[in-house]
Amino acid sequence: MIIQNSFDFSLLKELFDNSVLAWGLIACGIAQLSKLIFELISNKKWRPEVLLETGGMPSSHSALVTGTAAGVGSVMGFGDPLFAIAATIAFVVMYDASGIRRSAGLTAARVNKLPKELWTSKPELPLKESLGHTRLEVFIGSVLGPAIALPGIFYIGSPLHLLQSMGLL
Repeated sequence: MIIQNSFDFSLLKELFDNSVLAWGLIACGIAQLSKLIFELISNKKWRPEVLLETGGMPSSHSALVTGTAAGVGSVMGFGDPLFAIAATIAFVVMYDASGIRRSAGLTAARVNKLPKELWTSKPELPLKESLGHTRLEVFIGSVLGPAIALPGIFYIGSPLHLLQSMGLL
């Protein structure tokens, strides 16, 4: 039996032609980049580390899931079951970010304030406190997602389409 080591470029082409995925990820990236600006305005500090941190204004996870869900709805139709799945996942992610993950971060902040002498076996302190989001951070992220994804899908299209229109493919 001969095993062929060939890569199927049609799969890569499909991936780069998925404008919904691309613009959902771009919305997430823009939201994450905007955390630098919010950090600079609110804390008067330039902290590039926020690009790799969870939590903060705006929620990039919310931008990702709402941008993707809006894209699925616009492409497939808002009555399509795929939109229902995408919207449901978006609601779960946003609920988790502002509820469970936020509570875990608040709990971590309290644990970090406990005297070190109380521990019989020392945990790795400090625990990460910036885990979740306030409802405002989630809301801003959830508005930002579709605001970036929908115009990108309609006016620019997929990365493959963009590269083809620029004559690069």
